Amino acid sequence: MAAMIAPDLDLAADPAELTADLIDLESVSGGEGPIADAVEAALRRLPHLTVHRDGDAVVARTELGRDERVVLAGHLDTVPLTTLPGARGTVPSSWEEADGHRVLYGRGATDMKGGVAVQLALAAALTEPNRDVSYVFYDHEEVDAAASGLGRLQRNAPELLEADFAVLLEPTDGTVEGGCNGTMRFRITTTGRAAHSGRSWIGENAIHKQADVLARLAAYTPRTITVEGLDYREGLNATGIGGGVAGNVVPDTAHVEINYRFAPDKTPEQAVAHVREVFAGYELEFTDLSAAARPGLDRPAAAAFVAAVGQEPKPKYGWTDVARFSAMGVPAVNFGPGDALLAHTDDEHVSAEAVRECYRALAAWLTD
Repeated sequence: MAAMIAPDLDLAADPAELTADLIDLESVSGGEGPIADAVEAALRRLPHLTVHRDGDAVVARTELGRDERVVLAGHLDTVPLTTLPGARGTVPSSWEEADGHRVLYGRGATDMKGGVAVQLALAAALTEPNRDVSYVFYDHEEVDAAASGLGRLQRNAPELLEADFAVLLEPTDGTVEGGCNGTMRFRITTTGRAAHSGRSWIGENAIHKQADVLARLAAYTPRTITVEGLDYREGLNATGIGGGVAGNVVPDTAHVEINYRFAPDKTPEQAVAHVREVFAGYELEFTDLSAAARPGLDRPAAAAFVAAVGQEPKPKYGWTDVARFSAMGVPAVNFGPGDALLAHTDDEHVSAEAVRECYRALAAWLTD
């Protein structure tokens, strides 16, 4: 079988049109090879950059000896394509006119091929930026954190991620979102004694025992915590529940899945201690735990970036890979085109102007 030839990407094109070209390269998590090949090939044609490939992650860097280095990072993968008939969160992309604006539909339009297009366009256009720039493109963001291409880069080539500041081009509607909440998932299992439901008095219903767990969740008041001037809203919610084996059997086991989103005033250990206190008396089985990230907006590079964008920063309520940079001692923010509420939806889309405006803001910051 002949090897697949990576399609040519025109990095000098309108960033909005480049977004469409990237969407047309289907890259559901696990299938990022072709888009990584195309990105690598396009970047290697730029003599002002050095390029490194690690699996399906690509890093391109300027080496100008500037006093500061910044990272612009984005993931190449998307969630699976929609299968709903007539939905447009799919591949290939399509354009539509809406209220005088061109709108681009397709899987990854907001999360986050618009941001990746901005990175690529900047990498081509800025031959002598005022800061050294590392453009980081990575795989496997939309799946289990253990598979993350950014995490793999941290392990294999951490020197490529060293910087004074990082911008993750996740969709933020063109507003700086500082740091991010941490997240954990855990399971509480209750046990009982199975019996025929016609003679239930000899059994012990494990599902009924979940009533106390659910009552604690319903009574819980999530907090809003101010960290470095930004208000982070926490959340503690049941996200799944299961139990039972048949319609005539008193169940002997049941479980509830719980997600805790915690503000960056807490370490993961402190977050774990908090949920153990809330559910005192129960055994908690942790299935996922990712640290929060402080915003770091008081750092000089961050302050200059916020000033260049010219908007009041907001907190990031969800978890993003800014937490990985924060763990390396690199303050990071989220800033990218598109509405995060449209990510993963059946009609995922981004306006051409949103992509262009994100490009203009970053270009101004890196050239003024």
